[in-house]
Amino acid sequence: MLFKRKTDMNILLVYPEFPDTFWSFKHALKFVHKKASSPPLGLLTIAGMLPEEWKLRLVDMNVRRLDDPDICWADFVFLSAMTIQRDSCRDVIARCNQLGTKIVAGGPLFTTERENFKGIDHFVLNEAEITLPDFIEDINKGNPKEVYETDNHPEIKQSPLPRWDLINFRDYAAMAIQYSRGCPFNCDFCNVTALLGHRMRVKSADQIIQELDGLYEQGWRSGIFFVDDNLIGNKKVLKEDLLPALIDWRKNKHGISFHTEVSINLADDDELMNLMARAGFNQVFIGIETPDETNLAECSKRQNLNRDMVADVKKIQQAGMRVQGGFIIGFDNDSPSTFQRLTDFIQQSGIVTAMVGILQAPIGTILYERMEKAGRLIKNFSGDNVDGSTNIIPKMNIDVLKDNYRKLIRSIYSPELYYKRVMVLLREYKLPDIKSHINFDKFWRNLVALIRSIFQLGVFGKERRHYWKLLFWTLFRKPKLLPLAITYSVYGFHFRKISEQHVAG
Repeated sequence: MLFKRKTDMNILLVYPEFPDTFWSFKHALKFVHKKASSPPLGLLTIAGMLPEEWKLRLVDMNVRRLDDPDICWADFVFLSAMTIQRDSCRDVIARCNQLGTKIVAGGPLFTTERENFKGIDHFVLNEAEITLPDFIEDINKGNPKEVYETDNHPEIKQSPLPRWDLINFRDYAAMAIQYSRGCPFNCDFCNVTALLGHRMRVKSADQIIQELDGLYEQGWRSGIFFVDDNLIGNKKVLKEDLLPALIDWRKNKHGISFHTEVSINLADDDELMNLMARAGFNQVFIGIETPDETNLAECSKRQNLNRDMVADVKKIQQAGMRVQGGFIIGFDNDSPSTFQRLTDFIQQSGIVTAMVGILQAPIGTILYERMEKAGRLIKNFSGDNVDGSTNIIPKMNIDVLKDNYRKLIRSIYSPELYYKRVMVLLREYKLPDIKSHINFDKFWRNLVALIRSIFQLGVFGKERRHYWKLLFWTLFRKPKLLPLAITYSVYGFHFRKISEQHVAG
């Protein structure tokens, strides 16, 4: 093939479609007229690494269709995806092959499962700061290789600003940025360290402020998700560099709040919690997994051992950060009684957004290797944490496991238990005492969500009795939290839809 000069190159960046899942928030997004939760940060960052002379377009299939003219325009389709987007990826690959457009693939899915995909011309794997420059150089020479990969991890201070100009901000409920990569822990079911290593690599505070300024200048005034797998993996640098910079940045900015992922040991550090709340973090996701200490030891979740995790969660909530939780069923030491203990933990902690899945073994993890040696692997994992599937032969009878799992999901997302959990959170949660400005865009979104929720949930919904009880309680007891009560009512509608579709059979 004769390659065009680099100044003539047309690149189409494609983000495949997510199925309807727990984290898609598809049913909740309709209440605020948004199409997707957040944009494809990985592809936007890749776009920032490409030569300025190349012409770029981005199609996020979660906000619009991928049409044949899009594919035919491109010299290369850059495809990046996570495991859960596997089926959509196969459709994109087939269409590109049919239309004769070459494909460059990267991201977690292809880094771990390259051998399962045919019809891809070039794989640019692992972290693109290392592998993408070599591909671009070979493209310019006219002799690109099939596979570019590395075992090294780059310093992400060399990462470029994402190309925010390639998206329509109105399509998304939140924006996304990344501060760090890696995780210091060694949970055996997690593939983060297999992909990104244990050493925490961070951007400078100046880089993050530049990214935030870019979003703010584009008119963004709402939530921003720090996509880090564990933001507090390097507490010292976080306290001394990033958080003070965020606190200073937000003094003259309004409407911006942050959420991220952390480990439970955040509860051990009052100074860190205070700084995070002052910096604008009002929500954190934590991998709780299980209240059973034997199971925590089994999966090397040592940071969760020997602590009262209900008390830890409440402490974080009282510091001004709502806690989302990840939970796992199907460990070797689980028994039928485990399901009720987990339900009780979720209810007592006030973790409203509780993601509960059956244990799966991603490729590259310690658990995968352990199950493979034991002859207990049956297939690749689905990538969907709450679809009730597993690629492991469990110690518990599989029918008993799945039946009890379905009962647990039906229970915790029933209107009665769900709204009780919201009330537990609202009683514990304390809004940070931080001066803020009126955000009219957010006010109107909340108003629209309220009106739609009144009709869909308060008038026609099965949960209408619980809905009105929550709204009136919040209005008279904690009126400042009324928008939060509405938000969680809408989330509950989404979670029940997902439960009915995927695991309530």
